Amino acid sequence: MAETSPDSPFSTEIPATMSAMLLTGHGDVDRLVYRDDVPVPRPGPGEVLVRVTATAKNNTDRKAREGLYPVKKGQVTSFAMGGEPTLTFPRIQGADIAGRVAAVGEGVDPARIGERGLLDFNLYADARRDINLTPDYYGHGADGGFAEYVAVPADQFHQVSNPELADAELAALGMCSYQTAYHMMTSARVSAGERVLVTGASGGVGTALIQLCRIVGAIPYAVSQPEKAEALKALGAEAVIDRGDLATFVPRVLEATGGAPVDAVMDLVGGEMTDLFIDTMIHDMKARATYPRLSIAGASGGNISEILWTRIYLYQVQIFGVSHGTREEAEQLVEWIRGGQLKPVLHAAFKLSELHAAERYFVSRGSNFLGKIVIVPDSQWDEHGAPFALVSSSTSQPSARQEPRP
Repeated sequence: MAETSPDSPFSTEIPATMSAMLLTGHGDVDRLVYRDDVPVPRPGPGEVLVRVTATAKNNTDRKAREGLYPVKKGQVTSFAMGGEPTLTFPRIQGADIAGRVAAVGEGVDPARIGERGLLDFNLYADARRDINLTPDYYGHGADGGFAEYVAVPADQFHQVSNPELADAELAALGMCSYQTAYHMMTSARVSAGERVLVTGASGGVGTALIQLCRIVGAIPYAVSQPEKAEALKALGAEAVIDRGDLATFVPRVLEATGGAPVDAVMDLVGGEMTDLFIDTMIHDMKARATYPRLSIAGASGGNISEILWTRIYLYQVQIFGVSHGTREEAEQLVEWIRGGQLKPVLHAAFKLSELHAAERYFVSRGSNFLGKIVIVPDSQWDEHGAPFALVSSSTSQPSARQEPRP
């Protein structure tokens, strides 16, 4: 394995330039430009340089690119809770990074070189472990993993040596989905025995929620398409409720729960369905033992929901807005990954140079789509991407690993 010299954090084996996909501005996929002459970053004090082997794609990549994170009505931009927008151009996207430590910065043990790990994707504003008030992340406020190399904090690149996990599968367990899901649950204080309605259940956060509910002893009810029911049940869903036919949605949820109210809703959909999700919790308040709780971390069904505030305060519905999570939660998730309690749900891999195709496939995904897409640098493709490729990049055929591993 390569060594670093005393006066440089770089190994002689690390090139001066790399291939990367640069986001050059808000817009469609044409704003993503593939380059092979991007300078390789240098790890600063307390950082490691990671040779990227796989980076999971998230919906946040598309939404940030299209400027769909407004914090004021009518705004077209990316979120800026800490003041000025941190998404500047050009930017290398990609938050859920798996790879190997290739070099270390000042103050980091050189023995870490060669270590395989997974990134806690957050750009934390401070050292607090229990709160994260101004969420930002690698791939947004700093360059991410849609490249051959990335420099990240050493204490946020967590070693995961599990030989049963391929690098692409490790990336599919990335924090953008799993930490968001876990923070939805901890915010709403989900506990053992509670009935939890999981919306958008076939995506990265949804499949994470199903697994995490089972780990803490809660009972997840998934909202998704009927053709995905068997795979979601295999993952841990108690039942799968068809998201169609809104007029009968609430009765169908209650039929699945045996007439008992849902204790908490993990909402990734929003729009006109939010009011129906609340209905599943408040239809029989005398049967409840806790307040109704609604955690919101997405709005795939629409960014505006019409809700009577009297329903919220008279039924004492507690609403939690969730973005990312904390250091403590990330460390707990890594422990569950190392212990084999969390399983990857990997749909397919694409080459980094084919990110345009991956983005289009992600948006137009059909009923066979479940779990995560990962992006693999072309130089790493044969080892880390090819085993999980689509049958053909021009088709919508699933990869060899579409369902969770047993």
